[in-house]
Amino acid sequence: MIRLLFTIIAGLLLGAIVHLVSVLALPRIASQDAYSRLAPITKLNTVTPLPLPDPSAAPLPFMDPAFAVAICRYDLSGGPIKLTVPVSQAYTSVSFYTRNELAYYAINDRSAGRKVIELDLMTEAQHAALPEDEDVTAADRLIIDSPSAAGLIVMKALAPEPGLMPQAQATLAASSCKVQTEPTPTKR
Repeated sequence: MIRLLFTIIAGLLLGAIVHLVSVLALPRIASQDAYSRLAPITKLNTVTPLPLPDPSAAPLPFMDPAFAVAICRYDLSGGPIKLTVPVSQAYTSVSFYTRNELAYYAINDRSAGRKVIELDLMTEAQHAALPEDEDVTAADRLIIDSPSAAGLIVMKALAPEPGLMPQAQATLAASSCKVQTEPTPTKR
């Protein structure tokens, strides 16, 4: 009886370990992750609006039809990126993901407190190479350190009514995601 109980407990424990390992490893070994799905339809370091989702074909799973979505697939090997996203009438959010779909930063229009969400995205090494300026504060310039050189920026604008969807899409179409070729400005 004890031997049977021990075998059952060992089997359950082994099953739990195998399940946990497979669930944690699956995102790393999956071939159709978000970055791979979006690579053929997006340009590097450029804002690309995604089509509205329909039940038969959506570029990403679980897309909300009330949101207009735009993607910037970035690569920081050419230098830091300047991201500018105008704020829509209802709600705007910007989320940052690594190449392996790890979310590392998010901001929305309410926390930005401005009519335009502006920030600089760079690696930690690029941030460390910036010249120190005593006059520049975090309120003057938002700098986001990316844990990886490649990833995705997902921009969403809410259309509270179906008739406002063109306005939400136009807001995201006015966004820009460009590599900074000139030195980063020190004061706005």
